[in-house]
Amino acid sequence: MMRSSLWLSALFLLTALAGGPTHAVATVFVDELTWPELREDVRSGKTTIIVPIGGTEQSGPHLVLGKHNVRVKALSAKVAQALGNALVAPVVAYVPEGGIDPPTSHMRFPGTITVPETAFEQVLESAARSFRQHGFRDIVFLGDHGTYQKNLTAVANRLNREWASTPGRVHAIVEYYRVTESVYVQALKSRGFRDDEIGKHAGLADTSLALAIDPGLVRTERLASGPKATDGVTGDPRRATAELGQLGVDAIVAATVDAIRRATARR
Repeated sequence: MMRSSLWLSALFLLTALAGGPTHAVATVFVDELTWPELREDVRSGKTTIIVPIGGTEQSGPHLVLGKHNVRVKALSAKVAQALGNALVAPVVAYVPEGGIDPPTSHMRFPGTITVPETAFEQVLESAARSFRQHGFRDIVFLGDHGTYQKNLTAVANRLNREWASTPGRVHAIVEYYRVTESVYVQALKSRGFRDDEIGKHAGLADTSLALAIDPGLVRTERLASGPKATDGVTGDPRRATAELGQLGVDAIVAATVDAIRRATARR
């Protein structure tokens, strides 16, 4: 019995030293894996990598500055789980948010971080090249912010021209963001909410999505007084609820999964 136990212990140690996996890791997030675990996932068929892109910006006095980052990570995980062959890269939190001197757009509010569009595109391009080097065939950009969608498409087009004779492809899935301006808005309107209440930034739609993802993103005690013209809000978030936000979550995930499957289908 003693010899048998020693033999099993030695076998386990040799397997670990050889870098072989000892158990499956239940995560879709790349930064929660070791490099041998990632290698095994790719070898087993997980050759799609989602690059979630958020942003650090003001969203009124009631939503945290990292709203986009938390939201795109959570939604990307749901998309990856639905696809079954995808992993999720670390969130890109530094994005174009306006000028610094003089401050424009969201940069007029404390806490917003901006980078030049050229630097932003270089980060995305380098990330895509890195993932392709490690065996991923489909690099998917999901952007939670409207202003840089054109940059995602530009990077994807540039790399796809360069990689035309190879299996690697980059996909800027604009459907992820468009749903928040179309299907989700229509769902809210069908429940009696007005355009000026739904809003474009930190209004009812935006705030409800945040509540559905993580209630800690919202300072609910600041909702009662209503929005002011100078507080960075477009819309009225006072009637926002997690239940309304779930409508958006479901629509975004369904449309994004469908768009990725169509984009990555090999003909």
